[in-house]
Amino acid sequence: MSEPDMPQKAPYPVDLEPGTYYWCSCGKSNNQPFCDGSHVGTDFSPLQFTVTEAGTKYLCGCKRTQTPPYCDGTHNKL
Repeated sequence: MSEPDMPQKAPYPVDLEPGTYYWCSCGKSNNQPFCDGSHVGTDFSPLQFTVTEAGTKYLCGCKRTQTPPYCDGTHNKL
């Protein structure tokens, strides 16, 4: 599998309401950190995730987290 693009070496803090979202795993989306369909033709697919409580979530921006879609600090080692 190929490496994803790295839109930024920091998490995206986003205020989310309960619902279903699609996190960009390829790093190509122009709507980071969410999918906009830019993965078409790549080895990547968006990751569907559900938020049950409203609040600020920190979504991975480097696309290398071990806990997708949430930041785990991996960007600090890159």
